[in-house]
Amino acid sequence: MNIQSIKAVDKENMLDVLVNFPNQIKDAVEIADKVNVSGVNKEGIKNIVINGLGGSAIGGDLVRSYTSNEIKIPVYINRNYFLPSFVDSDTLIIVSSYSGNTEETVSAYKKAVKKNCKIICISSGGTVEKIAGENQHLLVKIPGGLQPRCALGYSFFTLLITLFKLGFIKDKTEDINEVITSLEKKSKVYIKHELESNTAIKIAESLKGNLPIIYSSVDILDVVNLRWRGQMSENAKILAYGNLYPEMNHNELVGWKLNENILGKTVVIFLKDEDDYERIKLRMEITTEIIKKYATKIINLNGEGTCRLARIFDLIYLGDWVSYYLAIMNKINPTPVEAINYLKNKLAEK
Repeated sequence: MNIQSIKAVDKENMLDVLVNFPNQIKDAVEIADKVNVSGVNKEGIKNIVINGLGGSAIGGDLVRSYTSNEIKIPVYINRNYFLPSFVDSDTLIIVSSYSGNTEETVSAYKKAVKKNCKIICISSGGTVEKIAGENQHLLVKIPGGLQPRCALGYSFFTLLITLFKLGFIKDKTEDINEVITSLEKKSKVYIKHELESNTAIKIAESLKGNLPIIYSSVDILDVVNLRWRGQMSENAKILAYGNLYPEMNHNELVGWKLNENILGKTVVIFLKDEDDYERIKLRMEITTEIIKKYATKIINLNGEGTCRLARIFDLIYLGDWVSYYLAIMNKINPTPVEAINYLKNKLAEK
């Protein structure tokens, strides 16, 4: 693998987007630092509902997971045209749509306006910006021009800092700085195209021609697990499966027996964190004993970093690179999502 062969496949230059992801985080922090939340009525907020789909939802989902042990009110991720029945004027609605035109999110946004919810928008423009302007809602404007899944730095860090400004969580500046420093170092490693020194390429090589199955704890890495699966589908254009502990041990574990011809084409990736509950760690060890004779390979990955946020993004960044290199190995452009575009075009005709 060399830069010429990569560029021949990566026609939209996702490589550059991946390399510059730490700079995207810096930009997101700068944008969020300038956000003025004084016009947001914080009194009486009983719950937070984050509305988004796909790449625009993952940032909110990650905020929910990361702050679950700190934030004192329920946080709900809404991936739908409609709002949950509990939503009312005491709900803080976060409208997260990178393009600003996601039809499900726009639909939910309009319903939130009718319910007189407290509303904050994160978007690069589109219909969301138009509705926000008409209703004088706070809009955190982020740059456009990226695939939504490539804008995680904008969707996550702008929301995280905004929630701090609203008083829901503590200041995360120190942790964010560690994330940036760590990913800047990893960027220099992952851009090297030698198999021996690049973990992302090694993992991609193991996944080629196989079905990835991602396992992790439900408490810390649930959304990282989801991110890995989503990136495999959108970047590498392959199906990926996953599940969470401890639920996996109460049903799916028994399925590791028949269909040996399928199981023999699976690579199991355990995403782990040092703060995983001890009983979860034990469950993963025992599960490995059970499934190792069926899977092609089992890979254990631990996030690196002194703080939890750094370890989370260490694994996210690795997964992004793995999916990218897997696309290159399969000689398929990682950027286009033709099936999604076809679906949207057909929906627009109705």
